[in-house]
Amino acid sequence: MTIVNISDISAELLLTVLFFLIIIAPLISLGILRLFESKKKVGLRLIGAGVLCFIAFEIILSVFFA
Repeated sequence: MTIVNISDISAELLLTVLFFLIIIAPLISLGILRLFESKKKVGLRLIGAGVLCFIAFEIILSVFFA
């Protein structure tokens, strides 16, 4: 294993990525869990919310960190 150099990443970018990962990953995983529990409406809403957060994340990255 090697050590990854993250000195080129700005603090703002790092915090933005971490913030959205904290939001996107649980939304999608909870959505999948709800689908397995046969709660399709709630599960699809959670997955949709995760996808919308991902789209917002991509827009924010392209606007502010281009």
